[in-house]
Amino acid sequence: MTDSAIVGAGSLFTIVAPSGAGKTSLVRALLGQRPGIELSISFTTRSPRPAETNGKDYVFVDRAEFERRRQAGEFLEWAQVHGNLYGTSRRWIEERIAQGADIVLEIDWQGAEQVARLYPDAIGIFIAPPSIDELRRRLVARGQDAPATIDARIAAARAELAQARRFQYVIINQEFASALQELTSVVDAARLRYAKQRARHADLLGALIAPAADDE
Repeated sequence: MTDSAIVGAGSLFTIVAPSGAGKTSLVRALLGQRPGIELSISFTTRSPRPAETNGKDYVFVDRAEFERRRQAGEFLEWAQVHGNLYGTSRRWIEERIAQGADIVLEIDWQGAEQVARLYPDAIGIFIAPPSIDELRRRLVARGQDAPATIDARIAAARAELAQARRFQYVIINQEFASALQELTSVVDAARLRYAKQRARHADLLGALIAPAADDE
């Protein structure tokens, strides 16, 4: 496998959003509506949140274990976010895409940039809140963070919104159902790209490239 691409019938989607913009809820709804799409489970050094399960939501490891894996080249991308490390298993991604699965990565914009360099065919999607005020309201309503942490997340969100220009698609999550429809539309269109359809239907589309016997 080269560093320039991940070969296979599957598509790779990087979905990025400021904390509280609704990315996780949208991705879960997407997975429920579209069979054949899988969520990559990231490694992280942060502590589990209530109701999170190791191996389902994240693979929780300590910093030493994360650094060992990073130095061994096991991550397709990795980044430090809010003081914690996050990384994506490169081997798992390559194997699943080669087998035809479509993979969603919920990562930050720095990680998405790393993925784009290694896999230019990846589809980048940025989920934005309708406003900073609404984002703050959602973070407060979530009830998971102290006021100082919310202030830090709002400051980070302003910086993250400036990176939306790096992505092919930007979805404003003002109304959940509309945002979900837009997200599924992007995914559906990406799965119909010629390279992916040819990989899935090689007998049909591969034969169209060669000249027919009657033409010789």
